[in-house]
Amino acid sequence: MNRPTMNHRYLRTLARLAFGNATSLVYLGAVAATAVFVTVDTLFVAHEDASFAGIWLFLLAAPTVFVFLLGSSAAGAESFGPTWFMYLALVVSVLVQSLALGWFARLVRGGSGRTRTAHPHGA
Repeated sequence: MNRPTMNHRYLRTLARLAFGNATSLVYLGAVAATAVFVTVDTLFVAHEDASFAGIWLFLLAAPTVFVFLLGSSAAGAESFGPTWFMYLALVVSVLVQSLALGWFARLVRGGSGRTRTAHPHGA
């Protein structure tokens, strides 16, 4: 029987922290609802001036999104870099923050959230 390697366990733990707890799911749900709102506002609502609906998405991804955008600006990109980089920074920031929220929720809960039984080494 194949046992999961350390990399598989590590990736499974990261996925569980980012997507497998209530705190992260509430955050990701808020981001998804805001993304739908921004998309609908951009595509279907006529504005005389520019809409500031996208600001809400960036506020939900703050502060990590601003670190990415300032990093690209410091690297020489004009005006926070190309559009694709801005979207990529937004997605990565949301995932990093979801992971951080999951880790914090696990820390507050007191460890891994499950009990382990003691097994002698080699058993």
